[in-house]
Amino acid sequence: MRMNATTRGKATPVNLAHHAYWNLGGHGSGSVLGEEVRLFASRYTPVDATLIPTGHLAPAAGTPYDLRRPATVGSRIGGLLSRGVDGYDINYVVDGGGLVAVVRDGASGRAMELWADQPGVQFYKANGLSGVRGKGGKVYARYGALCLETQGLPYAVPMNRPSFPSQIVRPRKVYRHHMVFKFTF
Repeated sequence: MRMNATTRGKATPVNLAHHAYWNLGGHGSGSVLGEEVRLFASRYTPVDATLIPTGHLAPAAGTPYDLRRPATVGSRIGGLLSRGVDGYDINYVVDGGGLVAVVRDGASGRAMELWADQPGVQFYKANGLSGVRGKGGKVYARYGALCLETQGLPYAVPMNRPSFPSQIVRPRKVYRHHMVFKFTF
């Protein structure tokens, strides 16, 4: 997937994300809590009570956000709840470029690799999904899917978070955001 944008006339903040929901167990298979996730990210962007990034980059090591080694999505729920967080909805800082994440579903044998050229990835596991009717009338409930949205770091306009890489695109410059989803069965 390629997303490109060109500004005309004025500097413009651009930070596009692809918000696809994935459940490697298959359509209507239930929750993704048993799917294994590995993120190639050793830091994340903590947020305040209104979910706005604080501007700090926190180490993931030793926290429920540490997914540098494969772990099932549901294995860290207790640690998140103890922090007052209702599931994953956090932006990670990708270590280098290239491979961002690997997701595996043991029951189906399906796996997905996500490759991208952006410094961040938002990991969301459909905490707020409830009773959504999908294809064939299937109902998608809470934790019925996960999202991995590669992007620039959120709120990365210099006046908001000068420590984050700027997402301002200058006139006649091109914003490029490329992703590859690789599936194996």
